[in-house]
Amino acid sequence: MKNYILKIVLLSNLHSISIYIVDAYIISALGLIYAILYLFYCIFLEFRLLKSICVCCYYYGRVCAFGKGFLSSLLFKKGDNNKFSLNKVTWKEMIPDMMVFVVPLIGGIISLIINFRILSLSLIIILLVLSLPGNAFIRGITCKNCKQGHLGCPALEFFH
Repeated sequence: MKNYILKIVLLSNLHSISIYIVDAYIISALGLIYAILYLFYCIFLEFRLLKSICVCCYYYGRVCAFGKGFLSSLLFKKGDNNKFSLNKVTWKEMIPDMMVFVVPLIGGIISLIINFRILSLSLIIILLVLSLPGNAFIRGITCKNCKQGHLGCPALEFFH
């Protein structure tokens, strides 16, 4: 697929943004500053991805499933396409991205221990659903038609 359709781009980004909002709300129970720092961390991870991975992807300058190939081309110079598939994804390299899920989950559990609220419990459940089966669903839609996946994608190889 040369460019993804807008419906998939919107769905995948709505999913990511929903996770960030739910996470920030969960963390805000510990203090607003923590939620703000968390959101800055998420923005940092997004820019890191745009700058280091998306510039080498087949979808650089195109509309990938997340719209990041096009966005990356507006912000950064094109990288070497051959470098994309040479990257190796390991659990160690996944830690910064996994923290997007783990930190709010731990923060939510701490918040529940300190002051049990049904809203906090509900948000933790929503986080679990969005992050686990939700991510699997989104990746199932996006990865199966991904041209870069057919050319070589370390993340696809890592998770399959």
